[in-house]
Amino acid sequence: MGYVSAILQIFIIYLAIYAILKGARGSRFGQALMGVGILTTILALSTYLFNFYVLAFIIKYILFYLAFSTVIIFQPEIRRMLSAVGALGNFDKVRSRSDGKLTPESFTETLIMLSAARMGALFAFERGISLRGYEETGVKTDAAFSSELVTSIFTPPLPLHDGGVVLRGGRISSAHCIFPVSNNPDLIRSGMRHRAAVGLSEETDALVVVVSEERGTISIAHNGRLYRYDGPSDQIKAPVTRWVRKAISNGKDDRSFLQTASGWMAKILPKPQKNGADL
Repeated sequence: MGYVSAILQIFIIYLAIYAILKGARGSRFGQALMGVGILTTILALSTYLFNFYVLAFIIKYILFYLAFSTVIIFQPEIRRMLSAVGALGNFDKVRSRSDGKLTPESFTETLIMLSAARMGALFAFERGISLRGYEETGVKTDAAFSSELVTSIFTPPLPLHDGGVVLRGGRISSAHCIFPVSNNPDLIRSGMRHRAAVGLSEETDALVVVVSEERGTISIAHNGRLYRYDGPSDQIKAPVTRWVRKAISNGKDDRSFLQTASGWMAKILPKPQKNGADL
């Protein structure tokens, strides 16, 4: 019975570490966490192999204070991870299911149209973490998505052109929304739309799309990182569509919480080997 309990505890720790690393992947917090993990591993090996107990005692306190400073420095990343965990409690929440009127292809075509017209735009796809708090800063619309409506929203100097649009369920839920601005020093030369897009992706798991009014480039903000796409429309259409397809499920991701959890567990656990050819 003791072995079963030990195996269960190790498995729980494995799941927790995997979830943290997966949630922090690609962010500054993930890089810092990886550095702390490497430092801890070196410390443990040195203590075991060379009996460096004095060094281990000193570094143990350094790591203790480093843990507190990490919470302060990486507040946005940690808050986003905790929000993602909290979103799992909403069992009935459908993850960005589209009503069928909005497809990745039609949305990309709208982006290319805005890019050709040098019309600045900012879109945020709600995913696991709710964006209702940011919707309240704008104007509720709850309208079906169309390129004509998007053009009327982002045409200056109309009242709603400044700010972002929140998309939920394939509909324009709210416009003229205020998103948090990122303090990333790499974005000093970027416009406010791009900084707001990265800022929202730091706070939530939303996929944020930006169209630059100066250069007409299309940018994708996700997990605190900005991906820029510039060039002929036939070259950028495919990668942008792949990004948007991640945010729009078109009703295909209408699974229960248990089905989602079982699918997640299937990715973590090693797959059994089959005898003979795969079917």
